[in-house]
Amino acid sequence: MENLTKNQVILLVLLVSFVTSLATGIVTVSLVNQAPPPVTHTISKVVEKVSEEPKQKIVYVNNEDKIIKIVKDGAPAVVSIIATRDVSVMEQYGASPFDDEFFKNFPGFFPDIMIPQYRQKGTEKKQVSGGTGFFVSKDGIVLTNKHVVADTEAEYSVLANDGKTYAAKVLSRNPFQDIAVLKVEGSSFPFIPLGDSDSLKLGQTVVAIGNALGEFQNTVSTGIVSGLNRRITAQGSPTGPEDLQGLVQTDAAINPGNSGGPLIDLNGKVIGINTARAQAENVGFALPVNVAKRDIKDAVEFGMIKYPYMGIRYKITEDGLLVSKGENGEPAVDPDGPAAKAGILEGDLITAIDTAKINQNNTLAAVLNMRRVGETIKIKLKRADKEMTLDIVLRERPEIIK
Repeated sequence: MENLTKNQVILLVLLVSFVTSLATGIVTVSLVNQAPPPVTHTISKVVEKVSEEPKQKIVYVNNEDKIIKIVKDGAPAVVSIIATRDVSVMEQYGASPFDDEFFKNFPGFFPDIMIPQYRQKGTEKKQVSGGTGFFVSKDGIVLTNKHVVADTEAEYSVLANDGKTYAAKVLSRNPFQDIAVLKVEGSSFPFIPLGDSDSLKLGQTVVAIGNALGEFQNTVSTGIVSGLNRRITAQGSPTGPEDLQGLVQTDAAINPGNSGGPLIDLNGKVIGINTARAQAENVGFALPVNVAKRDIKDAVEFGMIKYPYMGIRYKITEDGLLVSKGENGEPAVDPDGPAAKAGILEGDLITAIDTAKINQNNTLAAVLNMRRVGETIKIKLKRADKEMTLDIVLRERPEIIK
């Protein structure tokens, strides 16, 4: 390197620079000319990948079709209940106020006038009331409202959907709920299966069907469950106002035509018995069908409803039922009742029965409505600072209390 002349060094530097530039140019051209895959090729790959994904199948549920089927299947089981009884037949006749022998002594003096009068000519059977009911078994068990068959002197018949009329016997009238059970002789009646009212949800679609004779014959209305465990005082019963608890509230129209008829869910099962309507629009009430299940069993087995009895007096508090004396000093616990036998004492605070809490929204009466005589229930209570659980065997309510 030391022997190189100045001109040789300059020439060598120029040569190295040229070679380097040439190499760089070749590499640069090579990178630029490596074009990416065509866009159409990339899109086709994406489309192919998407098409391989499983497609979501969308199923549209048409409630209208369901409701039409429910009415078609359920309407044949809905009947008109007709009450007839012997009523007096009156006839009109004319009588003169001057027909007495005294006035006959003055002929022509008093005017010859006739005043309409009425007298009994005899009796005849006449329809006095009616309502809706429905078959719950093929052997002729009919469920309806107690107020539909409240007249104990009347005779009852059932007008079926096919136009045939059958004599009906009232098996039982629930003394504490607006429920009655009737029996029609036969073995092949269309009926609607009973559902589970305990599983009802707010917003659930329901259908009310009625078949009472008169203005509201063949009534169908739809709505939703808009409230649960409602309590009302119902007016209009022949026996006076009734305190009804644990009701299902619905905006399906409840009217005289479908009172006593079924409230049906979209599975085609009865979840309530239409019973009352409020003065406000779109507010109707139905008795939960689970209450009626006990009545049906009792009516078929005993020919009457046996109402279960614990034998306590109590005050409702936010924390439960406080066992306490009556307003007139009546004992808090019936000494001969099931509660006394189980060991319940005055001052005990009952907090739950079985798994259900007892309070203002879930009363003892509502719980007992779902139980039968002879069943055992577990009572959870507080006595001072001690929590206890006692078993009580329910017995029939004494006649003196009924």
